[in-house]
Amino acid sequence: MKIRYRTALLASAAILAAGLSGGCAQLGYYMQAAQGQYSLMAQARPIDDWLADPATGDKLKTKLQRVKEIRRFAAAELELPDNGSYKFYADLKRPFVLWNVVAAPALSLEPTKWCFPIAGCVNYRGYYSKEAAQAFAGELRGQGLDVQIGGVPAYSTLGWFNDPVLSTFIQYPDGELARLVFHELAHQVAYAKDDSQFNESFAVAVEEVGVERWMARFGDEKMRRAYADYESRKKDFLALLLKYRTELKANYDSDAADAEKLKTKAALFQSLKDDYQVLKASWGGYAGYDRWFAEPLSNAHLASIATYHDFVPGFRSLLRQEKSLSAFYAAVKHMAAEDKSQRHQQLADLGQPARMASDESQAAATRQE
Repeated sequence: MKIRYRTALLASAAILAAGLSGGCAQLGYYMQAAQGQYSLMAQARPIDDWLADPATGDKLKTKLQRVKEIRRFAAAELELPDNGSYKFYADLKRPFVLWNVVAAPALSLEPTKWCFPIAGCVNYRGYYSKEAAQAFAGELRGQGLDVQIGGVPAYSTLGWFNDPVLSTFIQYPDGELARLVFHELAHQVAYAKDDSQFNESFAVAVEEVGVERWMARFGDEKMRRAYADYESRKKDFLALLLKYRTELKANYDSDAADAEKLKTKAALFQSLKDDYQVLKASWGGYAGYDRWFAEPLSNAHLASIATYHDFVPGFRSLLRQEKSLSAFYAAVKHMAAEDKSQRHQQLADLGQPARMASDESQAAATRQE
């Protein structure tokens, strides 16, 4: 599963932040963020220039044309920002635009937070160099923390820059490509500082609705089947992770001694790996999630899973309630300005009927079997 983290505004805030932060290490982090963002923008050229360039391969041209269609649909049909984002393309010649470092204590699933002047507090630190991410991860492991380094194909600057289409995701299947563009543009619609759970769940809800509508308009049978397979595998994988996240949390919350908790933790992560192999076999050997297991499993792998999904039912319910995307976006913006605990409660309440309906449907299906 592609877990998508933000570097929101770190580059634009680099000089200010460096002045506010003390210490060479923090200054160095902001400077690499500023330099990375500058390099990214310097490499971007208008998509039309790439299409007119005889040196651009046919496969890339086809994908860039598809992005133009997706971008027009996002503005005209989904009422997402019609600005310069995703109208440029950059060939980065590396597999990811960023490598994010996530950390958590050895006996907790609560992620470590880092706070920045404009972006607020987030559960990761992003690096444009894999080596720099590995060096920082080493420091955190030296402090006894569980750590994960994850490659990031895309991120949003919340409209402060014209976010380009990148070589790190341009070759995605069309449905996944549309999903990613809709998701990232949603972050330009509404953003609540210090609330990744709200921000990511909103963007996931928008991407889901967007892809449903885009597929209805442009999808053929092959495309719909490919995206349905992608969604089915993602749902299966998420369910597997949430299962073990629940079991790990119960372990850490128990009255057992720390040594016993660590022993149970190791056994649960081994079971997670084993169950993944079974799941992978049921997919016919699909290996798209293998890189999630590239490093030894730890609490950091599971610390942010709920961030992207907990409030999606609430947002979908709010959209049905508001009946139009414009009214939905207005309601979300209003919610983003409220107290964090208040908006979380609202979304939990909104999502409850959807969960109950889902539970009732599952119970009915069970009774019929």
